[in-house]
Amino acid sequence: MSEATLTNLRDYLFGTLTPANMLWLADQLTRHAEKDDANFPLKRYTMEEIDDMLDEAEAEIEAGLGTSHEEEMRAWDEEIAHMEQKELELEEAV
Repeated sequence: MSEATLTNLRDYLFGTLTPANMLWLADQLTRHAEKDDANFPLKRYTMEEIDDMLDEAEAEIEAGLGTSHEEEMRAWDEEIAHMEQKELELEEAV
């Protein structure tokens, strides 16, 4: 959600909720966010770890490993065409 949308939502809630309602909602949102954080913890990386990952990726590119953007897009287009063909066959069968 964009910051503008969130700001509009916040301003709407400021104008409609009582202070008690705001505190209740803040507590509910905080609890939900903390629960989500526990289920999907993000690993924090040091700058050294990030630099090492970038160095490794650059070395793989130099070695010719990996797939180019064009190859990925071509494979994706083929996959989409295959799915559309299957969908068309299913529609014809019905």
